[in-house]
Amino acid sequence: MAAAVDAPVITPLDPGDLEGGFVRMMGRFHLYGTLTGDPEADAYLRRDANAVLLGLLYDQRVRAEYAFTGPLRLRNRLGHLDLCRIAPMPLEELQRLFAEKPAVHRFTNRMAELTQAVAHHLCTYYGGQAVQLWADGAPLSEIQARVRALPGFGEDKLRKLPYVLHYFGHRDCSHEVPVAQIR
Repeated sequence: MAAAVDAPVITPLDPGDLEGGFVRMMGRFHLYGTLTGDPEADAYLRRDANAVLLGLLYDQRVRAEYAFTGPLRLRNRLGHLDLCRIAPMPLEELQRLFAEKPAVHRFTNRMAELTQAVAHHLCTYYGGQAVQLWADGAPLSEIQARVRALPGFGEDKLRKLPYVLHYFGHRDCSHEVPVAQIR
């Protein structure tokens, strides 16, 4: 695998006791310049905070790379990833879009329900923009409390959150979690 073109320079973070697919993605980034293995998906995730948050939501019971590319598949099917348009959609229509091949997520009905619930929460409290969860410079603990209030976000996702935000370029977390010593 060749290095991705125009990969951003990101300070490596020490994953500590964090395990799983996102740790694998971090390693891939430092070797090849891509987190998901798909430079187009990586670029989209760097541009769209809603996609990053949904990717983290989808990061369960599927490979992390597949989870984080799920929002791009959903956007391609909808023609947008506007959470305030997703929130009022008929759930059956959203579930149908999730189930098209390749599926947005392995658990199409449940993830469609959670996506809609997250969209509703973000539209109600944050103008439909996930970036508003962290854009005010609040400490990481406050951001984690905000994300904890979203449907589908438990402790495991909260532990991954600073790494996800950092590696997709939405918040520099190098001053909030240990920086890796790469040799």
